Amino acid sequence: MVQQFTLADSLSLGDLHTYLQRAARVEDGAVRLVAGNGILAVYTAILYPRGILDESPTVLGLRTFQLFETDDFDVVVPMRSVVDRIVRARGALGEDDDEVEGRPVTMTRPPEVNTVTWAGISPPRGGWRPLGETDAATLERAARAGIDEVAKAIPDGTGEQLVQRVRSEVWGRGIDGLEYVPAGAAFAAFSLGFLGDDPISVFETGPWTRLSSRRGHVLVRRKAWTLKA
Repeated sequence: MVQQFTLADSLSLGDLHTYLQRAARVEDGAVRLVAGNGILAVYTAILYPRGILDESPTVLGLRTFQLFETDDFDVVVPMRSVVDRIVRARGALGEDDDEVEGRPVTMTRPPEVNTVTWAGISPPRGGWRPLGETDAATLERAARAGIDEVAKAIPDGTGEQLVQRVRSEVWGRGIDGLEYVPAGAAFAAFSLGFLGDDPISVFETGPWTRLSSRRGHVLVRRKAWTLKA
């Protein structure tokens, strides 16, 4: 049986392509696809611990897309394989069809992978408590400052262990004015193109924090020692 899913239209296909291309610049390993109730939730990993001593927060990107006549599923698949299938699906649409934008688009799912540790951590779907708002400028400043610091601290040829330690220290710090929100969340929102003119809403439930804009969501699972008493 061929495993596939159908997006509502070609505009959604293009948005998915852009989202995954941006995510791949940071971490191109795998993507989690969860289909249910006519919605496809696409999770990408921006930061996550690489070992038991790694203090990095888990930071995930999330975008959702409307589906058309697709069975429910929850799979982790190679990101590059999904991108390849999107490229083929876009090429098959044809540019001269005036109705192509409103036409559902079907594409196959790649074979699953089972060695992705971050995909076993599922953010809650409900119970989110609003904490207020922040703005894109605040998150962009935090992201750019962290990117500059990481670049200066990691010269060419640096070993992977040191690279991961530097990234963990930089992206695990809090953002000024946003208590308990690590800079890695700002990095994710900036890298994935989620920042625009609209305010970013902040939510919390248990160890999870969510930053939401019209363009997408950033989900952060904080370490136990950072949680409020």
